[in-house]
Amino acid sequence: MNSPDLKEPAFSDVLDARDRISPWLSPTALRSYPRLSNLSGIDLLVKQENHQPIGAFKVRGGVNLLSCLDEEDRKRGVISASTGNHGQSIAWAAKLFGVRAIITVPQGANPAKVDSMRALGAEVLFHGKDFDEARGEVERRSAEEGLRYIHS
Repeated sequence: MNSPDLKEPAFSDVLDARDRISPWLSPTALRSYPRLSNLSGIDLLVKQENHQPIGAFKVRGGVNLLSCLDEEDRKRGVISASTGNHGQSIAWAAKLFGVRAIITVPQGANPAKVDSMRALGAEVLFHGKDFDEARGEVERRSAEEGLRYIHS
């Protein structure tokens, strides 16, 4: 498997990631919902990540990760398994950085999500009946082809 060891991020890592993604992604608006605040007894704010390019917060992780790839990984490309938003995140970021992206989805994946991944330039492959089978195929191809494996 071609993936680095994972470690728990420190707060400084979060700040570094914010700086890396800021050229491409705007801060997300916070919106107050007084009725929810009254019902919950606290001042409740909702962070509207649905205003991000793919409509989900996961695009932040995709941009952060692909911005950190070395030239060798960018040339080889990335591979990941997904059933939706993660795959769109990787596809969007890969397009941004000019990186080949292969997203493996299980049979029966949401057609709208699959179409979105393709529209963003990802190569979408169907494999297996569920996410775990799709992920197994990603792990195999990553090892065989030297593609950077991106966990979802």
